[in-house]
Amino acid sequence: MKDMRTLGHLQDGLDAEMGWRVKEISAFIMAAKADGAEKKFYIRAGIALVYAHWEGFIKNASELYLNFVHHRGLTYRELKTCFAVFGLKGKLEALSASRKSGPNIAALDFIISGLGERAQMKMSSAINTESNLTSRVFTNIAASLDIDAERYSTRFNLIDESLVAKRNQVAHGEHVDLRAKDFVDLANDVLQLMREYKIDLLNAASTEAYLRGREVA
Repeated sequence: MKDMRTLGHLQDGLDAEMGWRVKEISAFIMAAKADGAEKKFYIRAGIALVYAHWEGFIKNASELYLNFVHHRGLTYRELKTCFAVFGLKGKLEALSASRKSGPNIAALDFIISGLGERAQMKMSSAINTESNLTSRVFTNIAASLDIDAERYSTRFNLIDESLVAKRNQVAHGEHVDLRAKDFVDLANDVLQLMREYKIDLLNAASTEAYLRGREVA
């Protein structure tokens, strides 16, 4: 992953992340609209593809934004708590797991004294889609970046039933009977969700919503 040092870098990174996914999904939309018996195969494969791009985009776009916040050079104290957690998670986990007073004291001392230090985000496995990006998992990822997932709540059934459940059926070798129009609608709806999430991340970056005391515009 390239370093997201400026808002322009983030914009370019998100555009690139979105662009190739739109092309692939659009190709399957066209195949599903075409005449011929083979289109049902494209619909079946298309469900798995659309889900893969949904999961891949949310994960990668979130990591790009987190990378951007990391390169602001801010201290833990200057960041909203949800971002500070990415850097202090190891120490927080030590506090939770250890039964020994020594390691607990050392971990808490580090957290207290280290709040004025430059935040170091732990990028490795920072965003976990759990290989099943349901509305619950999406909401958790959004909350970890202080993105309001409530505005997506009217599409939670779309995510869980129309996308994830059908993708799981395909992945498990079950029969899925979906009309071409229904697949096209699903693909376009998921693309719209991805676009909206991209806009939310860019808005958060441009308004510095990651700073303590700032609100998302």
